[in-house]
Amino acid sequence: MAAYFVLLIAVLSRILPHAFHAASWNFTAMGGGLLFFGSRMGARPGAANHNFIWPMAARLAPALAVLAATDYYLTVYVYQYPFRASAYLVTWVWYAAICLLGMGLLEKPSVLRVGLGALATSTSFFLLSNFMVWVGGTVASMYPHTLAGLGACLTAGLPFYRNDLVSTAITAGAFFGLPILATKIVETLHAAQDLPLA
Repeated sequence: MAAYFVLLIAVLSRILPHAFHAASWNFTAMGGGLLFFGSRMGARPGAANHNFIWPMAARLAPALAVLAATDYYLTVYVYQYPFRASAYLVTWVWYAAICLLGMGLLEKPSVLRVGLGALATSTSFFLLSNFMVWVGGTVASMYPHTLAGLGACLTAGLPFYRNDLVSTAITAGAFFGLPILATKIVETLHAAQDLPLA
């Protein structure tokens, strides 16, 4: 249940800045939300390895459908561009890959694992999305199809990368850290109630 709530927060973090005509500065809960969602959708205890693919796909499919619908909404109604699913295939594969990263790396989270997951999430999105902008251009593209053009494309994306890295680190830290903090508080309160009165 918490995984779907975090997914909702991630989706809203993309939509609400546009609804209120505010700049989001590329600060969303997407990366942290996908890592958390994946970590909670991992293999169930006792599941046989040969039956892992279909249950995993069934758990990820609703999330990917919601994310694809969000991309459609933003493209058509917010940015007012025609929607071409082919333009989003790489992004949708990235969504699934980050969920799988969360399944593998963060099923048992630690500070180091969450930090590495946040770094891998933001860096992979930066490299993949900028590479697709560079490759996907037409003859009149902003960036020539040369190493210098790729360098210019990556350089132009650095401010967005910085903001995405910060937002992913903050949201992943919150999504993974707050449940642990709440558990520690409850344990402390229970331990305090068990102490004899002086």
